[in-house]
Amino acid sequence: MKLQELASVRSGLVLARKQSREPTDYRYPLINLRCIQPEGIINLNESDIYEAKEPLKEEYLSRRGDIVVRLTAPYTAVLIDDLTSGMVISSNFVVIRINDKQLMPEYLFWLLNTTKVKRKIYENTTSNMLGAVKAKFLIDFELTLLSAESQKKIAQLNLLARKESQLLKELAEEKEKLYSCLLDQAYKRAKKGK
Repeated sequence: MKLQELASVRSGLVLARKQSREPTDYRYPLINLRCIQPEGIINLNESDIYEAKEPLKEEYLSRRGDIVVRLTAPYTAVLIDDLTSGMVISSNFVVIRINDKQLMPEYLFWLLNTTKVKRKIYENTTSNMLGAVKAKFLIDFELTLLSAESQKKIAQLNLLARKESQLLKELAEEKEKLYSCLLDQAYKRAKKGK
């Protein structure tokens, strides 16, 4: 089954078309390339503020359940949740908005981030320096529609694994800080004892 039969697939907003040169009342958080982490998450600390000339239509803003895919390497897909909804999606991305209940967004998010699918994306990139993938590739993307129960199991396992990986990464960072502090203290004590 082609993705276009189950979802709308379109490019994000060309920012220059709606951007204001001066501060306005229409300020939106912006999903930029720096925000998208290789793990398939959005780092909100890296987002920018987009000043629009006028209120933006809903179609340009992220919505819970959307899947946003980078058009350039590493072609990471992210799943929009409550924290990342309402953000402007630029033309550096494709937005997949599922409109058929047979397909779970969390399952498609997992599928698009698999090594096999990323390899297909790499094979279908343009030959320019950036190696961009065209939205047409995702529109025509063929997928096997599993049962709702199977999709749910895969999606839950994937989200759990990602959450665990994120927690382990945060734990490693905190331990690094702790060890650094302990070593500094040990060094200072040793210097005083000389």
